[in-house]
Amino acid sequence: MTAMTPDVWLPFPAEEIEGLPDSFRYRLWDGEDAFPADPADCVFYVTPYMKSPEVTVRPLAAMPAVQVVQTLTAGIDHVLGGLGDLRPGVRLCNAVGVHTASTAELALALVLASLRGIPGMVRGQDREEWRSGFYDALADKSVLIIGYGSIGSAIEDRLVAFECGPVARVARTARAGARGPVHALADLPALLPGADVVILVTPLTDATRGLVGADFLGRMKDGALLVNVARGPVVDTKSLLAEVESGRLRAALDVTDPEPLPAGHPLWHAPNVLITPHVGGSSSAFEPRAKRLLARQLTRFAAGEPVEHTVLVTE
Repeated sequence: MTAMTPDVWLPFPAEEIEGLPDSFRYRLWDGEDAFPADPADCVFYVTPYMKSPEVTVRPLAAMPAVQVVQTLTAGIDHVLGGLGDLRPGVRLCNAVGVHTASTAELALALVLASLRGIPGMVRGQDREEWRSGFYDALADKSVLIIGYGSIGSAIEDRLVAFECGPVARVARTARAGARGPVHALADLPALLPGADVVILVTPLTDATRGLVGADFLGRMKDGALLVNVARGPVVDTKSLLAEVESGRLRAALDVTDPEPLPAGHPLWHAPNVLITPHVGGSSSAFEPRAKRLLARQLTRFAAGEPVEHTVLVTE
């Protein structure tokens, strides 16, 4: 390599990623205070995983040569605040496929655990209490999936084996889907009253921030379960607390607002609420899939081919 070889910033050691092209100098940076090299030499920036937005966007203002910003998440809301520092034409790509299986697994785990009363049974085990009785099954339950992209589709694939009732699908715009119609967000008022389980997997956008507020929750049927594996601010926490504290609704949340949920927050001890600490994508499936994605993207980039999964291009 020569001194003119462009830099690629990675959150993994390059030697751990099979199939990387030798066209670049690879720099390891996973959000540490010190940069690994001059950001001005970076042409392809892979953002650190599960770091704060402030950490993630910090190098962008000093990257005049960057051509691609690649996240390792499906959502991109954590990098949007730094895009104004970039020149026009920079491509922002997300990690479609990396978290699909893992997040779909957790969504199903949250549904099953909540319906079958597993959290209460675990507490009973701690107290040596035998909490027998009848619990809800997923079988025959109607399910509404809001955010029908790759993860939403994977959730439905996994629902099939559990013999659930009808599945309704919602995305930003209506379209025909492989398993049936996909409704638009505008159809939610008519769909919510018929759902026993509502699963949120929508990206956080201006249209979805606070989507699940008092009106949304008020349209859900008594005893329904809300599952959020999307982003915390999609749900208005105050409105959700009112519904679960009254006992009318149940919730299973992998994401919260605020996040991390601080000690003493009423959500921690709200009745019929199961909380996991934003681990939808943080499983053993993440790293190998992320590394395969990076090898594919950088091979395409080195060959002058369009990178995949472009979410937007800066103007």
